Amino acid sequence: MNTDDLIRALAEDGAKRPEPIARRLAWLSALGLLAGAGLLAALLGPRPDLMEVLASPPVLFKFLVTLTLAGAAGALALRSVQPGVRPSVGAALAAPLILLTVGVGAELVISPAASWPPLLVGQNAGVCLVLIPLFSLPPLLGALAGLRHGAPLRPGLAGAAAGLFAGGLGAALWAVHCTDDSPLFVAAWYAPAVAIVTLVGATLGARMLRW
Repeated sequence: MNTDDLIRALAEDGAKRPEPIARRLAWLSALGLLAGAGLLAALLGPRPDLMEVLASPPVLFKFLVTLTLAGAAGALALRSVQPGVRPSVGAALAAPLILLTVGVGAELVISPAASWPPLLVGQNAGVCLVLIPLFSLPPLLGALAGLRHGAPLRPGLAGAAAGLFAGGLGAALWAVHCTDDSPLFVAAWYAPAVAIVTLVGATLGARMLRW
């Protein structure tokens, strides 16, 4: 059997069994998310005023962006382990990027220019680059374990998608504690932290998802 026939056979088999991979990814990622939440609770806990500010637009925006990213990247990860499927990274990331751009643009319009630097730096700038990857690690390992049941043509891409997925979840966990609610802050610090997780996912995926 040549390579094209093998890919075609795997694609037909994957088309008959898409649900098991999705279920494995879902429950293993959920276990990782629970582990990340436990880590957050043990190290920091939620912000003291979480219940009071949870319905405020800036806080809702943080969760909307991070969870939209997680959902889009999770779908990308699933497609990336289907044999013969070439997922579109741009299409998967369009929604979270548009949301973030609109949020930042609105804040720049509404807020006076003098307030932009403190909004950008906040109080937890450097911490984001450490704690978001930390809280993302358990979901990342869970996602990679779930994706191992697929057959990606590009394991590094599948791993990067898993990293984006886990980074979105880890950023949402961090948002439970973080008191910096500015979209500018999210763009400046959450995004690089998620990028770190994406690079880790790509590196691990290139090894763990190879077949």
